Amino acid sequence: MLNEGHCGYAAIIGRPNVGKSTLLNHNLGKKISITSRKPQTTRHRLLGIKTDDKTQIIYVDTPGLHQRKYNAMNRYLNRAATSSMIGVDVIVWLVEALQWTEEDTFVLNTLAEISTPVILGVNKTDKIPDKNTLLPYLQKVATQYDFREIVPISAKKGHNLLELESKIIQLLPISIPLFPEKQITDRSERFLAAELIREKLIRRLGEELPYRLTVQIEHFSSDKKLTHISALIWVERQGQKVIVIGKKGKLLKAIGVEARLEMEALLECKVFLQLWVKVKQGWCDDERVLQQLGYSEE
Repeated sequence: MLNEGHCGYAAIIGRPNVGKSTLLNHNLGKKISITSRKPQTTRHRLLGIKTDDKTQIIYVDTPGLHQRKYNAMNRYLNRAATSSMIGVDVIVWLVEALQWTEEDTFVLNTLAEISTPVILGVNKTDKIPDKNTLLPYLQKVATQYDFREIVPISAKKGHNLLELESKIIQLLPISIPLFPEKQITDRSERFLAAELIREKLIRRLGEELPYRLTVQIEHFSSDKKLTHISALIWVERQGQKVIVIGKKGKLLKAIGVEARLEMEALLECKVFLQLWVKVKQGWCDDERVLQQLGYSEE
């Protein structure tokens, strides 16, 4: 048993595409946060709750902090990420091994006025061909901030994650669990279904289009044997709608099949899924529309 009685919040932060959601999913042993190789896949703050006897870590998965502020969506993502650092017990900042970018410096500057203890997780160590190059990098990043701990990890491969978790637990307060033992997230099945559809879209489409689409669940109902889900995929232009649907509807159908199969595994029942694609011009640069589509900081 690990430090029985420790319970608190651990925010996972970092620049886009550094492995925050992969780390969360691996630590929970269950996929609740979508992932892809494209940056800014995560758009919402999401809790992942891990309970072990009376020890409970409440992970806060966050959008990637970035310098781009071109539209309302970019500004929302940064607000969601920075507000997630307020009131937590420990911050886990992920960087990529042997890499340091301008956006890592942006994260560093964001931490300047925060007194919460910070653990640096140096991720993707499995990609380093020569492990001797890691130590000089660790020594260099140690000078950037007063880290409580620096832990080399591979979120994808699961390397050294128990060590990271033990460091997190040591910084959590003594408390009774804040969530029921079997609860693993604060998000609804409706939310998770929308995210699964968006993940399949991101993985299937090109570089730019995923940032110009979102998914809204229009209908969600279930009994013990079957769940009915109807979802709208919103894009900004007619040309984007044509791309998402694909020739003779083949791309949209393939996305629907992939999403449905994963939903069935998540919900543990059969799923009847319907998808429609609609155009809403300028949706990602309209604060009011963003709120209507579920991009709220509450």
